[in-house]
Amino acid sequence: MLRISLIGGRDLGYHYSELLGIPRQKLDKEIESISKILADLPLELVLLPDRGISFEVAKLYKRFNGGKVYGTVPVSDNDFGIKHLEPYINAEINGKKVIDKIIDTQNWYKQDLTCCIYGDYILMLGTSLGSLGELVYGYYLYKLFMGEKPEVNVMKKKIHEEVRCGEHLPFGAIVYKPFVKDKLPCEIEEYIKKLKGNVNYVNNPKELKEKLEKLIKEYK
Repeated sequence: MLRISLIGGRDLGYHYSELLGIPRQKLDKEIESISKILADLPLELVLLPDRGISFEVAKLYKRFNGGKVYGTVPVSDNDFGIKHLEPYINAEINGKKVIDKIIDTQNWYKQDLTCCIYGDYILMLGTSLGSLGELVYGYYLYKLFMGEKPEVNVMKKKIHEEVRCGEHLPFGAIVYKPFVKDKLPCEIEEYIKKLKGNVNYVNNPKELKEKLEKLIKEYK
């Protein structure tokens, strides 16, 4: 089943209201529309269970009877810890846990590098510092998996058995245009294309649904 990695801004007030000028009522409506589309399709989600837009989408995805949700969590981290994640890891909605299964990424450094590669495709809901780093490092690891750096031999399943990128589809990204000011830097897009991936920009929930339906048909 197609698995989507969710990334985006974690400070809803600053990122979406102040930087992008989206009124909270409109933002909530967009989140609801995105969540409903995801829940109505045969797919799974994977995300870092923390405050922010990805978790808001995951909550409503569960409310709309969506499928499985994986949480990437650096369970063994000793530098920063995960206490601040506990309310999200244990959160419930309509009597159901939002996070069905934890993927232990071991520490925060590995978490930031690997969080996107546990999905078949990325849905980017904002270009914050964290989400941009997650996207870029996900593709850097994918570059190694593709053998683009022959002197480095990296096995996906050695990182974690749940790593999925590139197994069923070329590893691509959907950028939700209402939640970003500009496109990704040209250089980043070209590197992704070089790896046989692609970046898709969708302007509204209808276009998002159409793109996801196409990916589901292409999924092998």
